[in-house]
Amino acid sequence: MTKKTEKRKPLFSREIMREFIKQNNIVTTEDAQKAVKELFADTLQQLLEAEMDHTLGYEKNDTENKETTNRRNGHSQKNVRSDYGEFELEVPRDREGEFEPVIVKKHQKNVTGIEDQILALYAKGVSTREIQDHLQQLYGIDVSPTLISNVTNKIMPLIKEWQNRPLQSIYAVVFLDAIHFNVKQEGQIAKKAAYMAIGIDLDGNKDVLGMWIGENESAKFWLSVLNELRNRGVQDILITSVDNLTGFTEAIGACYPDAEVQKCIVHQVRNSIRYVSYKDVKKITAALKPIYTAPSEPAALEELEKFETVWGAKYPLIVRSWRNNWAEIATFVIAGAKMTLCGG
Repeated sequence: MTKKTEKRKPLFSREIMREFIKQNNIVTTEDAQKAVKELFADTLQQLLEAEMDHTLGYEKNDTENKETTNRRNGHSQKNVRSDYGEFELEVPRDREGEFEPVIVKKHQKNVTGIEDQILALYAKGVSTREIQDHLQQLYGIDVSPTLISNVTNKIMPLIKEWQNRPLQSIYAVVFLDAIHFNVKQEGQIAKKAAYMAIGIDLDGNKDVLGMWIGENESAKFWLSVLNELRNRGVQDILITSVDNLTGFTEAIGACYPDAEVQKCIVHQVRNSIRYVSYKDVKKITAALKPIYTAPSEPAALEELEKFETVWGAKYPLIVRSWRNNWAEIATFVIAGAKMTLCGG
């Protein structure tokens, strides 16, 4: 029997890859190879600079923290080969010859095979333990947490640059939602909320506008997110897709008063069946579907009337919830769209 090949987990999400393609104007396979080659070369260069900082004990031009007579002494050029082709590195030198690079060792001119490992540092974040595991796998050596910190400090500006990049002035739709998860913090498990803003521009292209970490999801935090989007250039949003978080609509209105609000249908359905008898759940969800997939608002209201006729007496809270939230549930329907929202 042939052994089933395990599917390789991608290093980057689809949204990050699309942003990378967009920023580097990648059209052909040659463009892709060149962009990845440059990314890899820039990463190795920054890692070498971080190693020199670690060796000397201070960053370039930081004379206040200098506690050694040794100092930088320019760079030497070095050509290395990789799976993406050959490129040149500027290897830092020190006056007293103490610098022994680990990332690309002296006389090493072939770095083939470690590209995926280096690029994985971007995807794995700044966890010291995870990066130590990577370097152990790459080189079979142990490195100090200080060196790891220097390395990640060199990479973080690239991440900050992406987080603060200017955005388009108008987005057709912006999806706003938070993912809740548990993290270990100071030896204890704490709940965190990762706030996500994903936009669809006027050409139909999807773009991850940003990600933010908060203690828990709140309308107040979302207001700060929306203000940041405005400061980064987003002047208008036609439709915002959100969940049923209390105060969310008011937060959007404070920052984008002309934006239409579309409450997530999945959240609305989930809230509707929260107190429904188990034996009725499938029937209720099937009966609700014609409402939010209707081709027009009159048709949707007609379906809501039918639902109330059949289920209103038994589950009046469901009907009340849909009617109270109708203006924000039927935004797409009112606009003439036939969409099922929020796949999550």
